[in-house]
Amino acid sequence: MTALPTQWSHLPFFRDDWPEVTARLAAENRPVLPPEPLRFAALERCSPARTRVVILGQDPYHTPGKADGLAFSINPAFGGRLDSLGNIFKELHADLGIVRNQTALADWADQGVLLLNTALSVPEGTPNGHDRIGWEPLVAQVLAELDTAAPRVFLLWGDPAQRLARKYLRNPDHLRIETAHPSPLSAWRGFLGSRPFSRTNEWLRARGGAPIRWG
Repeated sequence: MTALPTQWSHLPFFRDDWPEVTARLAAENRPVLPPEPLRFAALERCSPARTRVVILGQDPYHTPGKADGLAFSINPAFGGRLDSLGNIFKELHADLGIVRNQTALADWADQGVLLLNTALSVPEGTPNGHDRIGWEPLVAQVLAELDTAAPRVFLLWGDPAQRLARKYLRNPDHLRIETAHPSPLSAWRGFLGSRPFSRTNEWLRARGGAPIRWG
């Protein structure tokens, strides 16, 4: 049985929607990624009170052994192509001069960066295969909860992330950076050159906060 994220378990999703999502996942005849114990890793690692930056993507990597439950993060034992993460690292170097080789992004999460996807599961080999399985209420409630507290940074990478943000974020004091998804299929349409890392840190510093150590 999947353990629920302790600091987010009060959200209505877990009472009203999770049983149906659980049933749909159980009925899936393809392997589901990431592995079940990692399904809520992003929420478990970053509580509402600690969240300073939200990076919102699309869905987990659909290649076995790659997804670790944090959006864009890759299990260090994977050893294959980086794809989206490779473009994130390319932009990080262009933006801040940082060369990062560590593919697991848990250190970002531990600094208050919520690495969330608009869908928290994917069938092996089928990108977007669970975009309609029932995850939207959870992501909507996460955004709504974060919207009502202190202003935060929202890095909205790709159309699904931007669509949900437009529906559920109302606070005009957030920093919202909307770009194409960093996937190799779309990064050239505005993700590369967007300087999300320096802009985030400038915004945090201007409000007396500590910058994110992206390296």
